[in-house]
Amino acid sequence: MQASPPTGLKFNRPIEAKRIFDVSSERLWDMISAPGSLNDNHPFCRKNEVLSWDDDERADRLEYLNGRTYVRRFQSWTPTEGYTLLIGEEGGYQSFVEWTINAEGEHQSTLTICVHPFLLAGWPTWASALPYRWWIRPRLTRYLKAVLAGYHHVEANGEAVPRNHFGRHGWFS
Repeated sequence: MQASPPTGLKFNRPIEAKRIFDVSSERLWDMISAPGSLNDNHPFCRKNEVLSWDDDERADRLEYLNGRTYVRRFQSWTPTEGYTLLIGEEGGYQSFVEWTINAEGEHQSTLTICVHPFLLAGWPTWASALPYRWWIRPRLTRYLKAVLAGYHHVEANGEAVPRNHFGRHGWFS
């Protein structure tokens, strides 16, 4: 599943993280596509509230541990392959996110999360290069790895991931 960010919105260079799961692509899809799945799987989620979840529209609200609230509006939805979404504060800047599943065999799949952040997107490249490389990229990469680890924790242990289980995060804890 290859997707491109929507036109008309500004994004910075993409940042991605991936993890191998010892489950089929169908099982991994069930994990990431269930309404409210972030409640159990996301280490920085206080609450994941479904706003709409039908064939015409999927949207939810993610409240982080620090009280920051983002709305996720799903743009594409391809069962067993992944989805794309826009995430950000209601009425504010949005980041484009791709969740992609690749089957590695009958009982193994890779989940990749790729974020095209809005942070510094309006800045000239020469001015944003250092802050992006030394501030945004490391923090967003750590965040994505923690989210993937949360899903892995639930699959391996059959229980919700404890909050901040993989360490606190300055943006969301």
